[in-house]
Amino acid sequence: MRVVTYDRRGFGQSGQSWEGFDYDTFASDLQTVMETLDLKDATLVGFSMGGGEVVRYLSRYGSERVANAVLISAVTPFLSKTPDNPDGIDPQTFDEIESSIRKDRFAFIEEFGPKLFGRTMINHTVSDAVLSWIQAMALTSSPRATLAAAKAWFTTDFRNEMERITVPVRVIHGTGDATVPIENSGRRTVTLLPNAELSEYEGEPHGLFFTAAEKLNAELLEFIRGEVRAAGVASPANLTYLV
Repeated sequence: MRVVTYDRRGFGQSGQSWEGFDYDTFASDLQTVMETLDLKDATLVGFSMGGGEVVRYLSRYGSERVANAVLISAVTPFLSKTPDNPDGIDPQTFDEIESSIRKDRFAFIEEFGPKLFGRTMINHTVSDAVLSWIQAMALTSSPRATLAAAKAWFTTDFRNEMERITVPVRVIHGTGDATVPIENSGRRTVTLLPNAELSEYEGEPHGLFFTAAEKLNAELLEFIRGEVRAAGVASPANLTYLV
């Protein structure tokens, strides 16, 4: 099995562009990765806002290169509260996030780490070292990318395009996710995707990729291998992982 990972534009070792922090561009970047590496029978795995990239990619470019997909703690289908989405999150929440980032991006990222992993004074779900790692990784992004990407995941509406995605999709979400609540995301996502199954991780936070790593990895492998066998694909699938 081949695993391919890459940094989103504006983050990590990717270019620090000024524009392009929208899901159409993110999906186009993914298409470039898929075509350049000539990936086939791939499993797309998207975490958090990466789940939106998986959905937008499949709705725009189809599933010719994709066997199946996994959405982990994903922001789909639509988080923002609007007249036709009354159960969404109040836009004031994003305004507060934007204000905090503009005022002191370093403090915001430092405070976000414990929330990501559900760590409290009495429940040390991850070590101090993990918090330092996630903070250092987040700080590789530019201020522009941090703000624009946050706006994209909070305001992008994926609802109407999800019915066009017919590949098998495993939706994995923690019931204790305080960043992207499961009621607004995972449980709604499976009602809109024609071929999706929800796996709920009891009590797990947004960053369950670390707090429930063994369980998550085992489920990913079981899902991928099972779908590959069902499709009659002889060679192992590619796993393209988005963060």
